[in-house]
Amino acid sequence: MDAITQVLNAVEQGDPRAAEQLLPLVYEELRKLAAHRLAGEGPGHTLQPTALVHEAYLKLVGPDPQQPWNGRVHFFAAAAEAMRRILIDHARRKHRARRGGKMKRLELEDIEMVAESEGADELLALDEALTQLMAADARKAQLVRLRYFAGLTLEQAAELLGISRATADRHWAFARAWLFDAMTRGHENP
Repeated sequence: MDAITQVLNAVEQGDPRAAEQLLPLVYEELRKLAAHRLAGEGPGHTLQPTALVHEAYLKLVGPDPQQPWNGRVHFFAAAAEAMRRILIDHARRKHRARRGGKMKRLELEDIEMVAESEGADELLALDEALTQLMAADARKAQLVRLRYFAGLTLEQAAELLGISRATADRHWAFARAWLFDAMTRGHENP
């Protein structure tokens, strides 16, 4: 068992000093994850990686931790999900204030390209499509969240979800096509 997993177990058991020990152990990985998430944002983005890390960390191990941790991969997946929610909330606030809240047309050849050109509009479109996918097939939506927002490999995501690599491959291919379709349909001009 690695040091992070041991400290996570201590946090789960209510050790008040464990949360203080956890941040130095996970900070650099969380900062890289946050920097990756913010890399596609526009140049005027007001949220910095350090602020994103701190806000996500507080959601994860604050006074009322949301869930027990099943090891390192689970913690980082939850951290990525917390960062996703923070970024979505930030994008919604920003989107409401700009251009009357209108969505713009989104051109994508592949859903993975969103990571490279992601802005507030694209992030909101992806979140809306993911919410629809969650209603249609929660497992496939969770796989997308783990891969896209947590940066997990297909093998890591499959392990965390308790599915085989082959099933993860099929789910990933289906989810990418489904999201692409949902996002392009949602952005077509009437």
